[in-house]
Amino acid sequence: MRMKKRNLCLVLSGIAAMLTWIGCSFQSERVDLIVHNGVVLTLDGANTVAQAVAVDSGRIVAVGPERAILNKYAAEQSLDLRGGVLTPGLMDGHAHLIGYADGLLEANLFSTSSWEDAVERVIQHQAEWPSEWAVGRGWDQNDWDSQAFPDRKLLDAAFPDQPVALERIDGHAMVVNAEALRRAGLLEGGCPVVEGGEVVLDGKGLPTGVLIDNACGLVSAIIPSHPEPRRLEALLEAQSNLLAHGIVSITDAGLSPAEIERIDALQEAGLLKLRVNALVTASDENIAWLVDSGRRIEDMLVVNGVKFYMDGALGSRGALLRQPYSDRKGWFGLATQRQAEFKRQIETLYGHGLQAATHCIGDSATALVLDAYAEVLEGPNDRRWRIEHAQVVSKEDVVRFGGYSVIPSVQPTHATSDMYWAGERLGRSRIRRAYAYQELLQALGMTALGTDFPVEDIDTRKTFAAAVARKDANGFPVDGFQPENALTPEQALRGMTQWVALAQFQENDLGTIEVGKWADLTWMDRNWLLVDAQSVLATRIFGTCIAGDWCYLELERQ
Repeated sequence: MRMKKRNLCLVLSGIAAMLTWIGCSFQSERVDLIVHNGVVLTLDGANTVAQAVAVDSGRIVAVGPERAILNKYAAEQSLDLRGGVLTPGLMDGHAHLIGYADGLLEANLFSTSSWEDAVERVIQHQAEWPSEWAVGRGWDQNDWDSQAFPDRKLLDAAFPDQPVALERIDGHAMVVNAEALRRAGLLEGGCPVVEGGEVVLDGKGLPTGVLIDNACGLVSAIIPSHPEPRRLEALLEAQSNLLAHGIVSITDAGLSPAEIERIDALQEAGLLKLRVNALVTASDENIAWLVDSGRRIEDMLVVNGVKFYMDGALGSRGALLRQPYSDRKGWFGLATQRQAEFKRQIETLYGHGLQAATHCIGDSATALVLDAYAEVLEGPNDRRWRIEHAQVVSKEDVVRFGGYSVIPSVQPTHATSDMYWAGERLGRSRIRRAYAYQELLQALGMTALGTDFPVEDIDTRKTFAAAVARKDANGFPVDGFQPENALTPEQALRGMTQWVALAQFQENDLGTIEVGKWADLTWMDRNWLLVDAQSVLATRIFGTCIAGDWCYLELERQ
């Protein structure tokens, strides 16, 4: 939408009002930027609270009281926080930037009320944005009255000649129509047995259209990419959305070399404002590429590790459990990678000083990964290998996170999204071992927090509130979901800043407001450490600064 001339003038005058010149004769040192008149939560070792920050060449040169900073430094620009709060720039420890961006070009199936609603959205999207394949993401059968997996009948009726592929919210299941099955060779001649996946069949032995975990690849591999100009536009829009939520850095948990090169091209063109820690999707070819090209730790792009998948998701019953699902007799879930292959691949990473990060939802998957990690790591270390999600973990395995220095990378909104139905999958006893974030934090002394967007919302306020209050947006449940595993406000904020930086080997440059580090800062209206956690949902992000550059500023305060 084009900005009207009057609004543009307001924006420019707003910037002029906030970014002002400072210059006094007694100021002896010149810097690029001073940020002042606020509450500065440094999160340094002493938990210092300051009032002003001086920045030069993108890095912090001083942090301290208002008058001391203003008396010592003269700045090209100054930003008045107006009594607001400045924190280290918020970081998302587990996300999918490329997936989120591509999803902006596809049918939005999040928060559908029924399968019929989902199909209607696809029809409307295709009418507005015609394409060879109709693609969408976000449906969740747990949101519907039936809570049963859909089938392809409605899709076949609506799209008899056009292929359709609709991903579940978690990306671990897909519903496709007959034409998509035909193009993938799954409609005639029988369906293959997929290791680590499932092609769901009806009573006649025909595919219902539902594909689980590794079976999704049979169709996704033949879906053409969106045109590159539209993908670039969507990627820049995604970046802007993240900056507006105070995010300065994300870990993209699973990219191909080609996707990493796309991000690098943005960096070379000066279009990459957001810091990206890229994990390469596990395969022998991708690992060889990473070994050959070597680890990269640059200002805006880090490529230092590999993302593995040991199981699927709980919502689609692909998470690998030690005991059968409570709502599917005899079903344990899916192991999406062979243990011997996994062990061989992580040994390669260890030998080249690279990081392993492994998706584990079920308790059996976590145990298998910790077994393999233990054989390679052999005790405490500084390799910073990770387990992503760690949603169901046995008590004896929690201890092993600390014993082998394995970082739990968790997503608090998974707990508040899954709490309505997770007990049905796990049963009353086993659910107590799920989403145990405080217990995991105590095992190692830290945990990296993220969202897993687009599986969950990119909103940093929701991440913080879910970690501390463990309630949904309506305040349910009143006492919080399994509140014994809630994080303290300080733990949550460190989990969104300092500990994410530590998890990606950037603690010397990011994560706290200290002299020498990059001036990556988030400006908000209220102090998340002091307000009620649920009230954080109503707070506002006013600005996002990366290396001294205010990449996002909200100019009007209501």
